[in-house]
Amino acid sequence: MQIAAVSRDQTRNTMTLMPSLLSDKLIETYGIKAGAELIRANGGRQRLEAVTSSFRALEGGRVTFTVLNETHHWVSGNNGDRMYETIDGNATKKDSRYLAITNAFLPGEDSVGEKMREAYEKILEGRAADVGFMYDSVEAHPATPLTPEAIRIVLPKIRGDAIWLKVETILQSILDTTIAPSRSRRMWLNQIVASEDALYGPAEWDVLRDESLHLDPGDEITLGFDGGKTDDSTCLVAVRTSDMAAFVLGLWEKPDGPKGDGWIVPRAQVDSAVHDAFRVFDVTAFYADVALWESYISEWDAAYGEGLAVKAPGKDAIGWDMRSSLKLSTMAHERLMRSIFDRKLKHDGDRKLRRHTLNAMRRSTNYGVSFGKESRESPKKVDAYAALMLAHEALVDFRARGKKVRKRTGRGYFL
Repeated sequence: MQIAAVSRDQTRNTMTLMPSLLSDKLIETYGIKAGAELIRANGGRQRLEAVTSSFRALEGGRVTFTVLNETHHWVSGNNGDRMYETIDGNATKKDSRYLAITNAFLPGEDSVGEKMREAYEKILEGRAADVGFMYDSVEAHPATPLTPEAIRIVLPKIRGDAIWLKVETILQSILDTTIAPSRSRRMWLNQIVASEDALYGPAEWDVLRDESLHLDPGDEITLGFDGGKTDDSTCLVAVRTSDMAAFVLGLWEKPDGPKGDGWIVPRAQVDSAVHDAFRVFDVTAFYADVALWESYISEWDAAYGEGLAVKAPGKDAIGWDMRSSLKLSTMAHERLMRSIFDRKLKHDGDRKLRRHTLNAMRRSTNYGVSFGKESRESPKKVDAYAALMLAHEALVDFRARGKKVRKRTGRGYFL
């Protein structure tokens, strides 16, 4: 058995607890000899040892159980990612198990703790096979305020049976203005708090969730579309005009691993989803980014443009070129941000939309705050968030200047 961490100090935190857990009878029965970093039993045939991030030295170990300690610190800079891969390989060869324990990770560090959380969420989304992955986390509600009254109620529930954590002592640390609130939330409330250049954290987005929401046939909606071809995702989002509730009607993403080699967005499926939206719902406005999808957008405009109550600010009723005007895009994005921060927009808890929204990074322009990926080649996509912005902007325009459109019945009258 191994206690693994990226530093000796981390392993020592756990190893120093072991002697107090060993009863005299257990020591006598198995001939246990305890040391600071190695505990032997049965004449040395079994051992519990502390190991650190020398992943090459770990490879090939016949380990039956491993504790991965504080995986939010396991990053590429200290070879924590390589160490995790080695431990997983050893466990697979031996058909054994491992348990990772961690505090809330800092988003964007790409730690093992963050990768495990993302893998778990992929399973929940259905984007990855359920390989028996168990993830257990007790986290405070995203809207929990850092006030004495709230902390005294919430902290005992978060700490569980770790009764050595004193509420009043922790409260003093939380209220200390020299300590960043984001660190207090990660450390004491187990909240995944966004990095500083992220537009939103879970607190801002999750509070808008209403899982009872559903989109019914005939509902009046606006549509937003952002398309890719190979690497970028393609998404169609609807926003209901009556209550500003957002729904993902379709999201097409490059699969992970070998399945993604040579993948191309299934354009026929996307085209079908757009036609289905117009057939099932009452679409009043449709803004679609034209990049890579010009021919399809022209066809959608020819089929549905005349019946829309609001026209896009382009050459046709649907095309909304996000590349043509930085000012226009930035102003549209700031209107979406205001709806989110004012809690006017709501959603049904769709995990894919949540992931793309939390991936969106702040980008300052001469006209205000825009958004983008964390880097040009980042695998963390934001296309669903872009589609949401276009659907939201279509709704804003519809409410401001939408014209009543007479529905065509196909009937003619002759006098």
